[in-house]
Amino acid sequence: MMTDELSHFNEEQRAHMVDVTKKSETQRRAIATATLQMEEATLRRIKDGLIDKGDVLAVAQVAGIMAAKKTSELIPMCHPIMTTKVNIMFTDDGKDHLTILAEVVTIGKTGVEMEALTAVTVTALTVYDMCKAIDKKIVIEKTHLVEKTGGKSGKFRFDK
Repeated sequence: MMTDELSHFNEEQRAHMVDVTKKSETQRRAIATATLQMEEATLRRIKDGLIDKGDVLAVAQVAGIMAAKKTSELIPMCHPIMTTKVNIMFTDDGKDHLTILAEVVTIGKTGVEMEALTAVTVTALTVYDMCKAIDKKIVIEKTHLVEKTGGKSGKFRFDK
């Protein structure tokens, strides 16, 4: 869906935070994903808890949750919102890919897409930081919004 007008610009074509005062509060949910490609040995060490810095997935999970809550401090035009749920999940292909999903929920006047994207990105960066000593070739890829619900624009689902 493309629009001719970008809502983050005022009459003088300068950036501003969109006024959501008159919008209705609805439950809003967003899921984002990112994948890390790494050496098979690195993923095995993560899963076996053999990374010197500690439990990679536990630390990355907390980092992602914290990031979701701080999104408006990082992205200039994001509204501060009260998240009601942040969940970070991990799956892997048993070889060399670790996939992260971040789910964020709120009841409010604006969506949580940026919070989900920020959460999944910081989670991935934390995995990289904790593993870079043994694998500098880790690639963070395929970061995108998977789906969102709620608000005026309704439901969105990423289809390849």
